[in-house]
Amino acid sequence: MSRIAKSDGEVRERANILLVDDRPDKHVVYRSILEELGQNLVSARSGEEALREVLKNEFAVILLDVNMPGMDGLETAAMIRGRKRSAHVPIIFITADYGDEIRMARGYSLGAVDFMVSPIVPEILRTKVKVFVDLYLLAQLAKQQARERGQLAAERTARAAAERANEASAFLARASAALAGSLNLGATSRELVRLVVPFLADVGVLTIAANDDFEAKGEVVWAGDGIGDLPDIEAYAGGDCRWWREAIERVGASGKREISNPSEPSAAANDTAYSAPVGTLRIPANTKLGSLAILPMIARGRTVGVLSLGLAQSRRTYDAHLLSIAADLADRGAIAMDNALLYKEMRDQDRRKNEFLAMLSHELRNPLAPITNAVHMLGTGDAAKVEWARDVLDRQVKQLCRLVDDLLDVSRITHGKIELRFEAVDVAAVIDVAVETVRPFIDARSHVLTVTPPAQPVRVRGDFARLAQVLANLLNNAAKYTADGGRISLSADREGTEIVFRVRDSGMGIPKEALGSIFEPFRQLGQAIDRPQGGLGVGLTLVKRLVDKHGGAVEVRSDGHETGSEFVVRLPLLVDVAEGAPPELHVADAARIVPPRRRRRILVADDNIDLATSMGLLLELMGNEVRVTHDGMAAVAADAEFRPDVVFLDIGMGKLNGLDACRHIRRKPWGKEPVIVALTGWGQAEDKNRSREAGFDHHLVKPIEPAVLQRFLAEIEPQTA
Repeated sequence: MSRIAKSDGEVRERANILLVDDRPDKHVVYRSILEELGQNLVSARSGEEALREVLKNEFAVILLDVNMPGMDGLETAAMIRGRKRSAHVPIIFITADYGDEIRMARGYSLGAVDFMVSPIVPEILRTKVKVFVDLYLLAQLAKQQARERGQLAAERTARAAAERANEASAFLARASAALAGSLNLGATSRELVRLVVPFLADVGVLTIAANDDFEAKGEVVWAGDGIGDLPDIEAYAGGDCRWWREAIERVGASGKREISNPSEPSAAANDTAYSAPVGTLRIPANTKLGSLAILPMIARGRTVGVLSLGLAQSRRTYDAHLLSIAADLADRGAIAMDNALLYKEMRDQDRRKNEFLAMLSHELRNPLAPITNAVHMLGTGDAAKVEWARDVLDRQVKQLCRLVDDLLDVSRITHGKIELRFEAVDVAAVIDVAVETVRPFIDARSHVLTVTPPAQPVRVRGDFARLAQVLANLLNNAAKYTADGGRISLSADREGTEIVFRVRDSGMGIPKEALGSIFEPFRQLGQAIDRPQGGLGVGLTLVKRLVDKHGGAVEVRSDGHETGSEFVVRLPLLVDVAEGAPPELHVADAARIVPPRRRRRILVADDNIDLATSMGLLLELMGNEVRVTHDGMAAVAADAEFRPDVVFLDIGMGKLNGLDACRHIRRKPWGKEPVIVALTGWGQAEDKNRSREAGFDHHLVKPIEPAVLQRFLAEIEPQTA
């Protein structure tokens, strides 16, 4: 032990900590972890060197590697214990072989206070060493005071301090083993409060921080004297315990402990063994408690709980020794509870993943069955059946596309890759498109839909298609969870500087506990087997994230089962245009299918033979001359011979991909003439950039509906004239 002078002239003692390991890199790690304790760190790289250091100096604690060449850690510990001067120095063994029970038993027989497994968790090592340093410094202080009163008193004090240190280290070792025994939050919480009685308290109370994911009691109470488990703190303390609960709330909010020792009012304020901020607490006179310590339990920067330790009247009070142990236990308990919570979150995520995969499999199989039947009907030659099959194929393919588009939209928004085309959008036009989109579904279930557009023309700044998608998803959700013949309403009203959309239904309602998670991905009401209308559980997630992207807000209201629900979307009004100005038409509404002025030559290249052939047939029906190929090399050759006006190239073709095929065509003397269109399943920003760099004029994402294809050809006709 050494002394250092502080700036105010006070001399502060520093303890020696011996680090024994044959690897230099481990010494660097231990020093980086322990240097903030402000103590003397002494290094030894062998058992022999450690013994020489023990002969020269006293140590508060020894960190000893078990596996060293020559004299290993166990032999070194035996020789250290053989000397009276170092017989009681706490030894923490560090090993990579935690499962070697024979070595562990021998280590504990030599007086080891703990075994730590490499690699070391810095916070745990620092906390354990700090306990022994604090105890050592207290013991040294006691020795110094005792020496002033006589050698006999000094020996008794040192012996008591050593016994308390061993007792504390043994308790903390038992606590660590007990807390590590389960990853269930409830079991961990109960074990923690049982540990503190009677060693640290006569009653222990663990208040678990509010969290929707916790499946445990919010309060766990355990009392000594054979009382055991109690329902709440009132059952122990008696009377009104609002003062206690208010103190728990303060500690949970501030992260600062509060202590009351009526017989020693200044003890908490003068406590230097535990460096966390401390507040004073007054205990009412009509309670059986004499002392109370309330400590925050903090892990990864958040408070997971609050630990209350109470001592009965006329018994112990909380001194620096007990507070140091209590603080250590609270830290270990916080880590154990946080691990239990993380484990539960991991299980919940895994469960939701499995549920989602099951839903996805179910939803993809649903349209495949009627598609298979429709394909069979196409071969019958019966005109009515063929017409029916065409309708079925059209509906089911659109359903498949919707499922895939929803999944892609969630992924794009989550990763910030969605592109929104902001413009002045007429609210009434958005409502019309949304209603038109879901009208077939609503009519199929005989719902009564009431639509109330704003009284005056109102515009917002947004992406027309995405805003229509928001309202369509809400209407679709209302129709899905409302029994046949139910009532649905959509209204839009101006409220101050906002336009407020309200979608109400008379459906099954939403349980109170589900309101907070209704917008999370893949969350649905009920199990997969009782969802007659299907869906992947991403529609409301898209609503929330798209509204957020538009600077708005969405909320849900419901009084519970069979009370219906209401979704409210608020968007800022467009205020930089004249009041009453005529609404602008969205490009999708204004586009018209214009017959081509001349017969165009179109080249289609795709290695999906069915897709390429069917697209070629559609283009021929539209009055075009079409050539179809199935790889990039053939497309380049056909371009030289056919000299098309428009070229549709799939990106992912064999032999020569679409990007390289486009570059080959552009290098030809006539290569600047055709309009070249990328036709692909990849539609993110980087994909479009690659297409543009390769020489494509346009980038279309599969699948393309016939009406969209015809409208696209009409829009590019001036380029092909």
